[in-house]
Amino acid sequence: MTELAPLLRGRVLRDVQALPPRDLLLIFEPAAGAGGPPLRLRLSADHSAPRIHLQHGRVPGHDGPPGPFFRQLKADLQGATLASLDQVRGDRIVLLDFRNTPAGGRRGLLAELTGRGSNIFLLGPGDCLEAALAVPAAPANASGARRTLRPGQPWQAPPTGPPPPAPVPLAEAFPAPPPYQPPGSGAAPGPDEAQARPAAPLSWIVEASLGAQALATRGEALRNATRRRLERRLARTRSRQKGLAQRATAAAGSERSRQDGDLLQANLHRLRRGLRELVVDDLYREQAASDDGPPQRTLALDPRLSPQQNVERFYKRHRKLERDGRSVHAERERLERTVLALEDHLARLEQGADPAELDREAVAAGLLEAPQEADPRRRRPQRQRLPYLTFAAASGSEIRVGRSARDNDALTLRHCRGNDLWLHTADAPGSHVVLVGQRGREADPEDILDAAHLAVHFSPLKGARKADVHLAQRKHVHKPRGAKPGLVTLSGGKVLQVRMEEQRLEQLLRSQGS
Repeated sequence: MTELAPLLRGRVLRDVQALPPRDLLLIFEPAAGAGGPPLRLRLSADHSAPRIHLQHGRVPGHDGPPGPFFRQLKADLQGATLASLDQVRGDRIVLLDFRNTPAGGRRGLLAELTGRGSNIFLLGPGDCLEAALAVPAAPANASGARRTLRPGQPWQAPPTGPPPPAPVPLAEAFPAPPPYQPPGSGAAPGPDEAQARPAAPLSWIVEASLGAQALATRGEALRNATRRRLERRLARTRSRQKGLAQRATAAAGSERSRQDGDLLQANLHRLRRGLRELVVDDLYREQAASDDGPPQRTLALDPRLSPQQNVERFYKRHRKLERDGRSVHAERERLERTVLALEDHLARLEQGADPAELDREAVAAGLLEAPQEADPRRRRPQRQRLPYLTFAAASGSEIRVGRSARDNDALTLRHCRGNDLWLHTADAPGSHVVLVGQRGREADPEDILDAAHLAVHFSPLKGARKADVHLAQRKHVHKPRGAKPGLVTLSGGKVLQVRMEEQRLEQLLRSQGS
């Protein structure tokens, strides 16, 4: 303090620059009528190298919001006069006493530069705690005594521990600091620059030594964080490649699904609801010389579906596998390019590339997601999750569709009124669907048909041409005691026979969330 106090006492704090996460820069200018250049004081609560010193070298500016602590410092201290700068109790604690603050009173900026417990506090009248850089910890001494630091209460010194070791002169602690280079000089000092002296020689030793150590530690942490982000994305991409290989294998069997549908269609007269399988002559496989008759094939059926719906199930699978087969090739090429790009970024990182620049490049290329905003001002409040999806009927009425079995219960029992219309497929499980009614108005038949289409679409009957749908008022729907999620009983209503219209269904699906 013997070096810094005479240089800074009486100066005016012109600006507070945030250097998140744990550093700040105080820019002081001479008092009115006094001469001299501005001075920059660096306060760092970095766990690996806590320190205070004049900042001689350039400091990269911080991009993004500064955080609430830094904003409060700027509001409470900018324009204030530094009355004194003192060491507290002969410990690694520094107090900057400000007068003529914007609030008109006294403010203190106290830095505890105590290793992993380092922190910076803003103190108000009576040395009461107003803000802290980090949430204050509660360290204990050998006897177990702890201190309590709460906003509005006076600051307490850390518990007394063993006596600190005798101070070592900086020239001995850091015997070979790099030569001083004034801001704006080149990488190597010239003949005149080599003779230049910093404004505070001891500060220069701290800045050059501990500052370099902190920069290396932070750079290594940033490198490790970037490596983890790249490796996680690479692992996910390779996992998707495995899933894509399985899709490709399944897509290769699309023709067999079509053939099975043809075989089932040819034996439609033998089908009835409730069958789990059917053995048919396999007309698509050549008969071996040792076979007594045509080769046989066993087709698995869904006992809940009608004969025609079981046939359509095979054709639907054929169409899906065909679509997958067309998309798999392009997706595989895209994933291969992503893997190569991620491996290239990891290799460059190990070769010493700047991790921050590499991370920005990966985000711009779409390889990584942009880091989340840490500023609470810009955090969007989380929307409450509703147990249903919403769609708009032809007249604009709202249709709600349950997301899951438990969500079906929530929708039916807690998110609709007694006269709302409730729909559900008659012969298959599926989502509960509610057509929200308008008070004093009958439901539009077209709206009911829209809701019935959604009931079929959000069920195992999705893709069927025709289906039966239960329609009842919500007050006729009951939940039996102890029934599993989604199971209800009806005390009224009727069954609609719905012929699916593709254009109507497409328009409904486009209206989701509107």
